[in-house]
Amino acid sequence: MQRKLIEDDFTLGDFRDQMKQIRKLGPLESILGMMPQVGMMKDLKNVKVDENEINRLVAIVDSMTPKERANHMMINGQRRKRIAKGSGTSVQEVNNLLKQYAQMRKMMKSFTGGGGFLGKRLAKMKLPPGLPFGR
Repeated sequence: MQRKLIEDDFTLGDFRDQMKQIRKLGPLESILGMMPQVGMMKDLKNVKVDENEINRLVAIVDSMTPKERANHMMINGQRRKRIAKGSGTSVQEVNNLLKQYAQMRKMMKSFTGGGGFLGKRLAKMKLPPGLPFGR
């Protein structure tokens, strides 16, 4: 994950894996409740998370081919229809997922790419294997 963050190589498959890991943590409301309530985080304490939304996102990504997961730019209108049909969702939901993914990539790139502070820090860190950002 460290390499993917630094090299801007975060794919839809990685996005799906992150969603699965979040789902394994348990009810998201309880996780948000454990976080410190400071600044913008104060607003998150009343957020209600639809667990089925994570399942829908995973189903949409699972309906993509490996090439589509690796390169989201190749997903045109015809492919979106096929993905929607395969995941039992609508084309709008597929569009929303791709939009969320693009926003997440942009956010991660702002933290790590272009000589960003976090990217430099992660590159200097020598983490042992097995840790979340280890090699």
